[in-house]
This record gives sequence, C-alpha cells and structure tokens, in this order.
Amino acid sequence: MSDNSAYQKNILGLQLPTDPRWVNLAEISLEEILTDHAYCEQKAAISCMSLIQRYSDKDDLVDELSPIVTEEWGHFRLVLHEIRKRGLQLGKQRKDDYVNALLAFEKKGGKEEDRLLDKLLICALIEARSCERFKRLSEGLDDEYLSQFYRRFMESEAGHYRTFIDLARQYLPEEKVWQRWEEWLQYEADVMLSLDVRGDRMH
Repeated sequence: MSDNSAYQKNILGLQLPTDPRWVNLAEISLEEILTDHAYCEQKAAISCMSLIQRYSDKDDLVDELSPIVTEEWGHFRLVLHEIRKRGLQLGKQRKDDYVNALLAFEKKGGKEEDRLLDKLLICALIEARSCERFKRLSEGLDDEYLSQFYRRFMESEAGHYRTFIDLARQYLPEEKVWQRWEEWLQYEADVMLSLDVRGDRMH
C-alpha cells in the first residue's frame, strides 16, 4: 500500500462523516464552539511540544513539528481574537471525551517504536477529524466571514495531519503504519458513533 492513490485513500479515510446536524448546533452555540476550538488549538501546540521533548533525538521530527507549535499557538490567538471581536467570552476548558476515548486505544507498553507510531497517528487522526469538521463549518455556516475563517483552518489542518503520517512512514515500516492507521480509523468511527452530537464541542 505504498502508491500515491493508496496514500491518499488512507490519509482521507475517515470512516464516518460528521452528522449534518452538528453544524447547525455549532452555529447556535457559537461562544461554546469557539471556546472549544481555542483550547483544541492550544492542546495541539502542547502535544507537539511534548513529542519534541520525548523524541528530541529524532531530528526530522523536531524540525517538522517545531513550526507546527508556532502555527497552532497562532491559531489559538486567531480564535481568541474572533471571540473578543464578537463580544463573547473565552469559557473554561472542558473535558474532551473524543480525545480521551482515542487515548484509551493508544499502546502504553511494548516497544518504543509502537508507542511512537500511536502518538503520531493519534495526532494525525485528531487533525484529520478537525479538518473534516472545519470543512463542514466552511460549507454550512450562514456567517460568510466565519465560513472563510474555517476554510483557512481546514487547509492548515490538512497539511498537519499529512506531516504526522509522513513522520510515521519515515520512522516505521510503511506496511505497519498503514495497518495500524486502518485500525485507528475503524476505532475512531466507533468512537464517533458512541458520542452525542453536540454543538458546543469541536470533536
């Protein structure tokens, strides 16, 4: 599964699309969805920093993720600015049921390379779902400015999850990466089915 078409299939292979009702609920809960989005960007930056600290011996990983830290923190500031501009409040960070469910599937023991693979694929999966959600917002919101706002985020997240997949393919056998990625895609679909459709959550 090493040709480009297979690569695209696996990269874009989310098994379950977002429920169409989600965009309408998100638009009704604009302060809550923007707050959750802001914290998602913050957590993405922290996750990259954590990977850099843990795998500081992997030069390419450090070099590829360092600018993403800056970009994700910049995204946090952009969302915060949008919140302030609209006269809304940055609320409290909430428990992230989606990410916590993904973390339950992560390999905690065994070989270090397997743990690295799962950490990279979790990040890739979160970015992929974020990209899909941003696409939904860009196409479904009545607010034209916010539609364009989220289109830019969608394009950025697409590049990020490709970076995580590419790093996995660099450090681990490609067949192993795709096999585990398929497992993650199926698991993520089950997680999505188990969660309520909520307009106050980005995931």
